Amino acid sequence: MDTVFKFLFEFLGQFFGSVWSIIAAAFKGIGKAFNIPAYINIIKAYTTELGGLAWFIACLAIVLLVGLLALIVWLIVVAVKKSIRSRRRRKDTNSLVKEVQSLNKEVMRLNLEKDKILSMKVSQIGLNPNELSELTGEEIETLNQGEEKDTNDKRFYKLSEIDEIWADYQPPVYNNTITLPEFCDQFRLFACSQLGLYYDIKIIRLFIASFASTRLIILQGISGTGKTSLPYAFGKFINNPAIIASVQPSWRDRSELFGYFNEFTKKFNETELLRAMYEASYNENIYPVILDEMNIARVEYYFAEMLSILEMPSRDEWVVDIVPNAWNSDPKHIVNGQIQIPGNMWYIGTANNDDSTFAITDKVYDRAMPINIDTKGVPFEAPFTDSVNISYKYFEQLLDEAKANNVVAEENIKKINLLDDYVIEHFRIAFGNRIVKQLRDFVPAYVGCGGTELDGLDYVLARKVFRKFESLNLSYIRDEIDGLCAYIDELFGEQNMNECKSYLRMLKKLV
Repeated sequence: MDTVFKFLFEFLGQFFGSVWSIIAAAFKGIGKAFNIPAYINIIKAYTTELGGLAWFIACLAIVLLVGLLALIVWLIVVAVKKSIRSRRRRKDTNSLVKEVQSLNKEVMRLNLEKDKILSMKVSQIGLNPNELSELTGEEIETLNQGEEKDTNDKRFYKLSEIDEIWADYQPPVYNNTITLPEFCDQFRLFACSQLGLYYDIKIIRLFIASFASTRLIILQGISGTGKTSLPYAFGKFINNPAIIASVQPSWRDRSELFGYFNEFTKKFNETELLRAMYEASYNENIYPVILDEMNIARVEYYFAEMLSILEMPSRDEWVVDIVPNAWNSDPKHIVNGQIQIPGNMWYIGTANNDDSTFAITDKVYDRAMPINIDTKGVPFEAPFTDSVNISYKYFEQLLDEAKANNVVAEENIKKINLLDDYVIEHFRIAFGNRIVKQLRDFVPAYVGCGGTELDGLDYVLARKVFRKFESLNLSYIRDEIDGLCAYIDELFGEQNMNECKSYLRMLKKLV
């Protein structure tokens, strides 16, 4: 037995002794490589013997050796850091895998719970739960959503209520004899005598004439000048108070205007604007909608669909998809999930231009009629003036008659074309067909309200065309502005087009 132990000791000792010799030699070699005192002793031993070029070579060798030792240390440090990071990554990966596995188990649990609920519904309608696998995808979806289409549950509560309220509606007696100038004058006197609001007659005429050219009117200017109170007073004057939709910074899409279908409650969250739209389909009143602080969110986001729809030439195309399908209990005027945009509704936005708001884009401005209200109204005395009942059809008839009777003179159209060519040549900006069409609609209506043709042209050019100069490099066009003002005087006379010239000179001062 002693012989066996002796054999094993010598036999295994040969291997492990060699391994230990290697490890010991490695540590000994590392110790010798980093034995700084030994290096110092060698340098001292040769200090007296080295000189001149020999010292230079010796110093170079010392520097190289120090660099090599530093490199070795750096590589060791980097290797250790990478090892630590690798371990952390493996640990994070394992944690994520465990989390995914946990979520998968939760999904499986929810699917089982869903299947149990579905089985209960199947049994309630008289099917064997074992036949569940034979149902089609559409049948399963119907079961999951319930049987709303076969019930009398109403998903449009407010609109269905309007159907009941307006079922026996009798239209009032409309004052369909008033003229446009009388309408403007009475509105101004009504605002003064009953609401304590003072407006210049020109602002009133611009506001009323804008109804003839577009469905979107933008009232802009400094705060406190009566931008919101003007359409509010207009609603009071026509005995149909304006609908006020206060725009919020979070508005991103059309659901802010119309509402949305709640999949959980199976009800449609109706907005006040949608309610007013539906109500407007029952009568001939004028419906003004105030989009208060409209540019506190991006107008082209939440109002984009309306901008496109309201430009359709036929009102039969003014249709908005509210819900994707039809229920038997839907309101009368919602057909196949769609609602008709009423022709008796106009949208009036108020806008402030400051750091808290977004700039209104050309896409919106080109489709709207902007009206600047930059001064407070001057108080004046007015006799007590009552409101009026006027149907939107008669109101549109007045505007159409004004457009037919006060067509813009061909001489002025030629001058506008010449001005267009001048602006294109010197400023690279064109009027565009949309603006020309609005001009042909707005100016005659403005004349019909009691204004003059040149004043109407002056306002449209200043607010619809020269406003685009703000997007240019003002320092680049500064020297061209005087030439443009002179050309306007040459075309229309020095005493005319003061709005345009005043606006252009204001732009020049901004440089």
